[in-house]
Amino acid sequence: MSLSGIFNFIVGFLLALVLLSGASVAAALYFAAKLTALPERPTFPNDAPTSQTISKKPQTIVNSSPKSTPSESPTPKPLEPGAYRAIVTQPVGLILRDSPTRESNRIGGVAYKEKVIVLEDTPDKEWQRVRLEDGDREGWVKGGNTEKTDD
Repeated sequence: MSLSGIFNFIVGFLLALVLLSGASVAAALYFAAKLTALPERPTFPNDAPTSQTISKKPQTIVNSSPKSTPSESPTPKPLEPGAYRAIVTQPVGLILRDSPTRESNRIGGVAYKEKVIVLEDTPDKEWQRVRLEDGDREGWVKGGNTEKTDD
């Protein structure tokens, strides 16, 4: 075996190693990209319809009072003394309970960034009694998960 044959063998061997390692890295990156992509959210027959599917045609709002203009917003109702408007800051939302304890019954939930009216706090500030902006539900939520708003 000559010196040029040994040289050709070493160059070929190194080239094969470079090609194999490059292909391995490319395959690893491809599979890593496929595994990190989030899957599509599953839908089930009992899911509530989204807002995109609810509105099929635009609704016309008719004002009975000639003085009001569409740019005017309705004035918020006055609040009870000590109450204030707040927004939920807990990203997963809050559990609405019928009394200020963890063992009490769950009567609903409050979504993230939903507007509520904080009616009172417990003396230790662990719980807050809230009413939803639409006024249909009232209950207790864990304290520290709302932020006071200016409106």
